[in-house]
Amino acid sequence: MSFSVAYYVKKHMFCFFVFAGLGICSQAIANTDDWFELFKKNATDKELYSFLYAMPKGGDLHNHLSGAAFPEWWYEFALAQKSRGFTYYTKVKINNCKPYGAPEFTGNPYLLMFVNLQNTNYDKLSDCEKSEYVALDKLTNEQKKGWLNSLRLNGKGEGRDEFFQTHWQRMNDLFLNHEIQAEILVRNMVLFGAEGLSYLEMDVTPVGVNADGSFIDPESVLAYYKKRLQEDDAINSGVTVRFHYALLRFAPNAEAELEKMYRFVDRHRDIYVAIDMVGREDNDKGHPLRFLPTLRKMRSQYPDIELSIHAGEVDEPNHHIRNTLLLGANRIGHGVNLLSDPDTFLLMRHGPYMVEVNLISNLLLEYVSDYSEHIFPELLRTEVPVALSTDDRGMFDSNITDEFFVAVKEFNLSWSEVKKLNMNSLSYGFMNDVVKSRLLGSYEKRIDAFENVAKKDVGNVIKGSQPVSYAFTCNRYDLCDF
Repeated sequence: MSFSVAYYVKKHMFCFFVFAGLGICSQAIANTDDWFELFKKNATDKELYSFLYAMPKGGDLHNHLSGAAFPEWWYEFALAQKSRGFTYYTKVKINNCKPYGAPEFTGNPYLLMFVNLQNTNYDKLSDCEKSEYVALDKLTNEQKKGWLNSLRLNGKGEGRDEFFQTHWQRMNDLFLNHEIQAEILVRNMVLFGAEGLSYLEMDVTPVGVNADGSFIDPESVLAYYKKRLQEDDAINSGVTVRFHYALLRFAPNAEAELEKMYRFVDRHRDIYVAIDMVGREDNDKGHPLRFLPTLRKMRSQYPDIELSIHAGEVDEPNHHIRNTLLLGANRIGHGVNLLSDPDTFLLMRHGPYMVEVNLISNLLLEYVSDYSEHIFPELLRTEVPVALSTDDRGMFDSNITDEFFVAVKEFNLSWSEVKKLNMNSLSYGFMNDVVKSRLLGSYEKRIDAFENVAKKDVGNVIKGSQPVSYAFTCNRYDLCDF
């Protein structure tokens, strides 16, 4: 450790710390955050990251399964499906097979590269169109590199248009394979568990296809997910999982889909705990009040189905957050423009509503150009309930530790604030009261034990940490190798 001898003064009493091993005089600071302040002051970025990686964490409440896979996972799991009769093809060139402006049968723009097709859809193409595609396992090294980069947000000048208008369109048929999606879910559970996370709420759409291209009924898809969650790797992750059913808010049939989702969630309350409205808010066809009549109708039929709705993820001032609360949401995804609506901001202070904050997402999608513009510290320090989450971590090349690292480094969080964020992520979860009580009780014990060890010898905590970082913190903070 590169720490020097320092001292702590409290009530005119000196307490010396020998930072060669970071042994801390725990008696003098047992009820303060000063040990953490001293640690932050002297720690390198790598030491701080290692500490936060080892720290027990509560929950990740805002996470989209379709965006939670790193491109390498998509490639791995897609090739593994060959044993089930699936072969996936991707578009690697344009041979002008269609007239300008003509859509493909899949609904994707013709000029979009690296669109992925299941073999049953590939077989429907003309010979000219087939010449534009290559099987995933036949890609050259250069083509594979381009394919991987097409599913992550890593290029200069890429932002929300690249993210919203190309990533899912390229994913295309891969997204429909429920076995791939289930593997992505469990891989996330294992890695989140390694970071100390105990609870995960994930947007999971019960869609699946057979090798012949026919769709599988949602009940059977969910049965597959449940079976997969009973396997050892999922159980041993230590992560409790619950699902949201995601509604694409600007779809022309969104009201009918919302009614279908209510019926499905009502039948499967053991694992589905909420409905989430997703999609670009700057597409006016998905404005919140569009759904008020449908939601009032659904509430007359179904009790206690929670809503966690994206709101305030836009540049311009508007009343989307207020209107989203009017819909009945108890949690707001993003809430970036909340301060532009002072009355709603005041309503949310000390209130029952929580904002799911996604620091990395908001920067990469250019809702802030720098973290000095982010409203997170204002919300946290004016008692608007907030918690950190990862949003689409696979596409952003990040993890939950990255969110805490950004929060601590950019906003100088106290230890009490770090713990509050973790407790909020469990207290505002949509799991039932029995599960919530268990998770909160377990977390309090874990964080107390961690804190006691850290106060005595934080150097030992860092030494025992085995952090895994990704491209976001590597590129922005030079945290590449541990």
